[in-house]
Amino acid sequence: MSHQPEVVMIGLGYIGLPTAALIASNKVHVHGVDINQKVVDTINAGKIHIVEPSLDEAVASAVKAGYLKASTQAVEASNYLIVVPTPFKDKNEPDISFVEAATKGVIPFLKKGDLYIIESTSPVGTTEKMMQLIYTERPELKGEIFIAYCPERVLPGNVMHELVHNDRVIGGVDEASTEKALAFYSNYVKGNLHATNARTAEMCKLVENSSRDVQIAFANELSLICDKAGINVWKLIELANKHPRVTILQPGCGVGGHCIAVDPYFITADFPLESQIIGKAREINNYKSFWCAEKVKTAKLDFQLKHGRKPSIALMGLAFKPNIDDLRESPAKYIAQKVLQDANDEEYYIVEPNIKDHKVFKLTDYISAFAKADIVVYLVAHKEFNTLPENSGKLILDFAGVNN
Repeated sequence: MSHQPEVVMIGLGYIGLPTAALIASNKVHVHGVDINQKVVDTINAGKIHIVEPSLDEAVASAVKAGYLKASTQAVEASNYLIVVPTPFKDKNEPDISFVEAATKGVIPFLKKGDLYIIESTSPVGTTEKMMQLIYTERPELKGEIFIAYCPERVLPGNVMHELVHNDRVIGGVDEASTEKALAFYSNYVKGNLHATNARTAEMCKLVENSSRDVQIAFANELSLICDKAGINVWKLIELANKHPRVTILQPGCGVGGHCIAVDPYFITADFPLESQIIGKAREINNYKSFWCAEKVKTAKLDFQLKHGRKPSIALMGLAFKPNIDDLRESPAKYIAQKVLQDANDEEYYIVEPNIKDHKVFKLTDYISAFAKADIVVYLVAHKEFNTLPENSGKLILDFAGVNN
């Protein structure tokens, strides 16, 4: 027998599916919606289309118990969660058309007393825009439904734990909406729930990732300065951090992932004059990847001049951070592509210990890549690389701090 669901979840990706599975595991009927029929079929078969620890069991048992089902269309419920992507149109202009399309999909089903929540990362003012859209099409609902913005802040690889235990910021378009959303999340979240308004909640999500981006940019800028000054940046940061109130992050070959490398643009697009540091940090972190690629090219030419032959080069790591298999927005992947575009009959060994194969790169295991290479380029500080010898007589370009 089919129950009318309590929750409709629009978007079954990296956040939507784990959230749907979490709610369904509390014996609440969830109707998941995704525009991709293949995703819908996979979930209805009790399987998953993304890699996330313990998500597979959660989905399998929720589907089997009849608390989770998926479809390409919304249905009537009392709580609607919008968890769709917010991509960029052209360079760095956020595109809220997915949020808009998802909202239009639920407008016909809304009724008095319903709760509508956006979780998607959104420009400031998006929740109010969607409220206007709803009230334009359904004026009789004005003041009769509850509308809120509640961003997630989970780490890929640990989503199922963090959805439950992390604190949440919850911002309604009015106080009643905030209260209603707090009551909803308190059923599933053990972390503290912090009440605010929708605009502050929207900005809070963007500011968290921008803050990290700015701090990383400072470390990356130091690495550029220290390279020119002939100073070991890792040792310098270690010493500076002995100051009781200084905490400098570690530099890398850029910034990746689908949050820190993206969310600051939501601010710079709407507040270009005011967001000076945030905008500059994005430039520095993007430039660092380009700089690393140029360093590899220079080392390659120097080797050729010195030895009268072309070097073999190992590019170590493709993921956007250590010890994961996620290549989204990865600066290491960008550097590898840039270096290979400029290839001229050198031997290249591409290494990524966390994935078995890649549709573009032919992968080599890290031990033999290291053994065969004249030049070793550390792009990601994967734990495996710590076991490789430091003094091998090879030229080592360490952009990730593996040997420090």
